[in-house]
Amino acid sequence: MGYKSGDSPVSNSPYFELVFNIPLDRTFSYRVDEKGDAAVGKRAMASFGGRDCLGYIVGQRDSPPPDVPEASIKTIRRLVDKEPVFDERDLELAKWIAGYYFCALGEALAAMIPSGKRAGDYPTLSGGEEITSSPLALSDEQQCALQAIVAPDAHTALFYLYGITGSGKTEVFLRAAEAMLREGKSVIYLVPEISLTHQTAEAIGKRFGTQAATIHSGLSPAARLTEWMRIRRGDAAIVVGPRSAVFAPVKNLGLVIIDEEQDGSYKSGSTPRYHARQTAMKRCASSGARLVMGSATPSAEAWKLMRDGVIRRLDLTRRLSGGNLPEIFPVSLERCDGCLSPELKEEILITSQMKRQTILFLNRRGFAYFYHCSCGYELTCKHCSVSLTWYKSRNRAVCHYCGYSAPPPASCPQCGSLEAGFSGFGTEMIEEELRRTFPNLRVLRIDADTTEKKGSLKEALDLFRAGEIDILLGTQMVAKGLNFPGVRLVGVVFADTGLHLPDFRAAERTFSLVVQVAGRSGRYFPDGKVIVQTLRPRDPAIAKSCALDVEGFFDAELTQRQALSFPPYTRLIRFTLRCRDDQRAQKAAARLASIALPLLPPDADALGPAECPLQIIASQHRRHLILRGKTMATLHAAAAAAITRYEKGRDTRVYLEVDVDPVSLL
Repeated sequence: MGYKSGDSPVSNSPYFELVFNIPLDRTFSYRVDEKGDAAVGKRAMASFGGRDCLGYIVGQRDSPPPDVPEASIKTIRRLVDKEPVFDERDLELAKWIAGYYFCALGEALAAMIPSGKRAGDYPTLSGGEEITSSPLALSDEQQCALQAIVAPDAHTALFYLYGITGSGKTEVFLRAAEAMLREGKSVIYLVPEISLTHQTAEAIGKRFGTQAATIHSGLSPAARLTEWMRIRRGDAAIVVGPRSAVFAPVKNLGLVIIDEEQDGSYKSGSTPRYHARQTAMKRCASSGARLVMGSATPSAEAWKLMRDGVIRRLDLTRRLSGGNLPEIFPVSLERCDGCLSPELKEEILITSQMKRQTILFLNRRGFAYFYHCSCGYELTCKHCSVSLTWYKSRNRAVCHYCGYSAPPPASCPQCGSLEAGFSGFGTEMIEEELRRTFPNLRVLRIDADTTEKKGSLKEALDLFRAGEIDILLGTQMVAKGLNFPGVRLVGVVFADTGLHLPDFRAAERTFSLVVQVAGRSGRYFPDGKVIVQTLRPRDPAIAKSCALDVEGFFDAELTQRQALSFPPYTRLIRFTLRCRDDQRAQKAAARLASIALPLLPPDADALGPAECPLQIIASQHRRHLILRGKTMATLHAAAAAAITRYEKGRDTRVYLEVDVDPVSLL
């Protein structure tokens, strides 16, 4: 039982139903708190399992549950919130998340609602009170796209703004948002990276003033809760943020925008493993809102839906700020000494002489990442089946999965050879080589290791935008969406990093990253250049990305996916079982498979059970079973039945993770 938005939140009911952020999909009954302030939609501290836990009040009742002795029902200790932080509409979305992604209702609510204990004063985005019209004139293509999105008689609610980098997608998004706000509707604007959140929030703040709100992990819990409550009260009508902003409690939702739709960060890596795109589709369908996605490199799933006519494709084909698409040159590293090819060094020098800027991209942190010896020894994490990455600045070999670190060995631990050592290169090594090769140029590295301090990423990007930095070196946080007028040259230091992964999406990810990072070049001048360094210049993902041939890549990629029965031609549900004891994990995986396989519909099959490609993480042995089917409805029903049967009598020392529509199979 709940209450409708607008009803009085305070109730005289003596009993309330709470859920907690635990993997138990049931409610727990408590007596009303002493002050009588309990209400559905508030959070409360209650004794659970011998300690005080944060719970979510999701129902109320006049009598105790028939199966619970009244004397055993505890009293709510205290309320966390003065006013409800969620309503019936939020609760319905949480129930859908719980059902679709196989998690508990409490886990879904915990993912949706900021964890702040109190809402304090927090500054809103800068800007005026009123919506300010943009001085930019739209191109014919932009105008056509905008009219299609906001047309009152549109035949679809799903649109895709497919445009080359620098073609003005953001302006179309903002104009569509303006149109929705004029109609009294609200807008959610999703971006994949926090680095893009800052840039987009700034643009939205200037355009929409105090009507705008931002939600992202860089805010403190109290600040996020403050923004959440501003949105709930209707004080903010446009919300910008990464994945979790899809839950923003806006009133009268009219439009959801998903920028860089293909980005993997829209998929949650922990329970609940929701995808913001799927969640946005659900919210739009429930509220009659429109969904507009956009990218220069759509996901394979979106490309197929556009090709099939399910999503209406709106094309933007030319750059608007005076720039042209850059020249892209693949350069083989096969006979190259060091990390930087002669071609890349020469172009960096030319670019600096022109008083222009360079972006270098490498999706690997640290100095070097693979310690090996001719005797066959490899240095791996003692808790995970992955190589350790050497950080020269700290002189530590570090695991990027569990955080374990150790001093690098002076000689091979197996045979004592002094010839053993690290190979491969990361951003730390590239930075050292750049400073040695170009001592007069100002170099700045941004990756997860250099941007831990709050505000450091925004500060670094502002410095680069102001022309205070000559070479910006970074991981994928520099690859997408960022708009720097002074950039002439982009160098992809090593394009092959993701191609070696045992995942059917490896080629798609590599193609997308190269095209996206290439798009940072020549946005305002017609002389942009991109150097793509690779050991596999003839690989289709590399060759097609260097040719900016999106159509050709997806034609070949979708043909291959169809032949192999992989998404988007099938749907996947992945079960991962992990345990400190490998035999227990193996036995549990075999038992789950014996339960699940007979339940599968005729158009479905299973892959595994087998060891995960990353067999051990944090001392947990990992096995997986992947269910694959033509339609999600029947596959989901089979998975639900299998989970129910598996849970009866399961080994409690084996943990089961369920991932619907996984984006990674590692």
